[in-house]
Amino acid sequence: MSTSSELKVRAAARIDAEQASLLALSHDLHAHPELSYAEHRSAEATATALSSAGFTVERGAYDLDTAFRASFGTGELVVGLCAEYDALPEVGHACGHNVIAASTVGAAIGLAEVAEEAGLTVVVLGTPAEEGGGGKIVMAERGAFSDIHLSMMVHPWPTERLEATCLAVDHFDVTFHGHEAHASAAPFEGRNAADAMVVSQVAIGLLRQQLRPGDQVHGIVTSGGAAANVIPKTVTGRFMVRSLTLDGLDAVQAQVRRCFEAGALATGCTVSFEQLSPIYSHMESDPRLLAAYRANAEALGRRFDLDDAGTPRPTISTDMANVSLLVPSIHPLIKIEAHGAVNHQPDFTAACASASADVAVTDGAKAMAATTLDAATDASWRTELLS
Repeated sequence: MSTSSELKVRAAARIDAEQASLLALSHDLHAHPELSYAEHRSAEATATALSSAGFTVERGAYDLDTAFRASFGTGELVVGLCAEYDALPEVGHACGHNVIAASTVGAAIGLAEVAEEAGLTVVVLGTPAEEGGGGKIVMAERGAFSDIHLSMMVHPWPTERLEATCLAVDHFDVTFHGHEAHASAAPFEGRNAADAMVVSQVAIGLLRQQLRPGDQVHGIVTSGGAAANVIPKTVTGRFMVRSLTLDGLDAVQAQVRRCFEAGALATGCTVSFEQLSPIYSHMESDPRLLAAYRANAEALGRRFDLDDAGTPRPTISTDMANVSLLVPSIHPLIKIEAHGAVNHQPDFTAACASASADVAVTDGAKAMAATTLDAATDASWRTELLS
């Protein structure tokens, strides 16, 4: 078997050779943002890039129209690289999933160049609906990671960080059901669903004083009535509840549900809840993969000063966290120059198609490929992963 350093050089050279097509993919996805489970164009573009590179591609994998599984090689060790490509409402690729998809494709193509020598099977999982739909969780439940030995992806961020604090999260809609009435002539005949929402939001605001560190609640009113002179019959909101662990999430969920029930009780309305996706878990990054990723990213000139300084990690949620509880996984944050913007802002959307984002595509691809090769060529590490 060739040495890790020799294989890394060849993988990186292949990634460099594919740079133009990788950046074209990133920019194409960025220019055509699609929402969760509707990423038909984006999934096809990403799958086609892999098919053109010699990968065998199964489209519509795991009974999800916008998921795919692409594979190359026959090696015993199977790496699962995750490609995200969904966008956000209104702000498009403000989380940089175009960069994620392109860097994943790049890493996969680089690894395909040396898969035989490294004893690898390279799998790319096209994972829809990270932004609230839990695509990876659904795919995992349907066996997508059952043959995977290690998994990874990189995520654009305004700073270079080895990992975030990934909070467990529940996404749900809440609906209050009341009774409409004329707001001036007979308001006493109504049961005001908007008031129920207000009472609930006040209760949640007061609850925040008692929340444990790491617990979070946030949401929006998605429908609050149609006319000022009509007591609203139905009001809906979309909320997220987060916590450091799944057990903590169970506890804070119960507290928040009581706030909504209080709003219904106070106004004479009823309340119902709709689950929007599977529960996202907390994340357990694999320390050995993380250390290898750091070394390989630093070899490309990236620095992790904030991690070294002990600066608090950013808090996010991702369905990649659920994958980390199944197989050794990492989800490092790769820096792009955002000029003060942060993820989910329009200015960050613009940054995700910048020259800095283009560098992140190729650096992320090379760092992931090199990290995979470290694991594949270290005899004891490889045996541990295969066991």
